[in-house]
Amino acid sequence: MAHLVLYDGVCGLCDHFVQFLLRIDAQDRLRFAALQGPIGAKILQEAGRAATSLSTVIVVADYGTAAQRLLDRSDAALFAIASAGGAYRAAGALRIVPRFIRDAVYDLVARWRYRIFGRFDACPIPAPATRAKFLDFARAAREH
Repeated sequence: MAHLVLYDGVCGLCDHFVQFLLRIDAQDRLRFAALQGPIGAKILQEAGRAATSLSTVIVVADYGTAAQRLLDRSDAALFAIASAGGAYRAAGALRIVPRFIRDAVYDLVARWRYRIFGRFDACPIPAPATRAKFLDFARAAREH
């Protein structure tokens, strides 16, 4: 069962987070799509969220199943890391910290992320070895 990580495709911090998840995802449970892409935009619209709301990572847990649910901010980040399995499952233990505290820290980092980690002019193209995990790119390849 796969989980879909929706991320700000032009954010340097988000790119680092995605690269980290790609390295640790030994269970091959994670897929990715930019919030600005067609898949991200459709999911945001269906969830009644503004397409301009790019200050959070969103995980669509159990993507494509009847049990599909959206997680955001610190819940999404911790879920994505824990989903990689192995020792990273321990990240789930951080959920004992009250969400309002975790999200306050998350929001502070989100507010400064472009200034600290930079911003791309466009979404970076994934490496060929991992491109199939990026649903927008996999979809575009099938259409051509």
